[in-house]
Amino acid sequence: MEQTRTYLDRRLRGVRLQDYLRLICRGLVPCLLLLGMSLQEVLVWASAQNGEMTEEKALQLAEEFGIDVGEVDEEIKEYLGLPRAEGVVVFAVIGGTPAERAGIKVKAIIKEVDGKEIKTLIDLGKALEKAMPTENFSVATFEPADPNNQGVTGGLNFHFVRVEKD
Repeated sequence: MEQTRTYLDRRLRGVRLQDYLRLICRGLVPCLLLLGMSLQEVLVWASAQNGEMTEEKALQLAEEFGIDVGEVDEEIKEYLGLPRAEGVVVFAVIGGTPAERAGIKVKAIIKEVDGKEIKTLIDLGKALEKAMPTENFSVATFEPADPNNQGVTGGLNFHFVRVEKD
């Protein structure tokens, strides 16, 4: 499998996504399926080769930042008491990371990264890809009200992130 990807990396470097689709139509998919790659893997790989943001890449960038995230679906919307199923929710914060130092909390909904509105994982990935190299950026989160904490209501919070270098 790895040899197949290495071969494809060398063979198809710089080819546009539309050209990948043409190759797929001409029989590349049957060959790759025989070699153990699924159509979805081929398309994700092709997108990544072109520098396009994928959900996998967005999740990896979020992990580098220090959070485990997912898109808000109907179940999460109901659990957190949100008005609509939109955005990216923080499932976990990794200790010793920029996200933890900035004070981002579990169950927070990420609304903005460095002024860029976040509605999907792809939005988050694109924003983190641009912001992380700057080493200083802001993250706006919405923290839903906690019914177990009397007197504390949810609200919009701004976190200032500083990425420390080794």
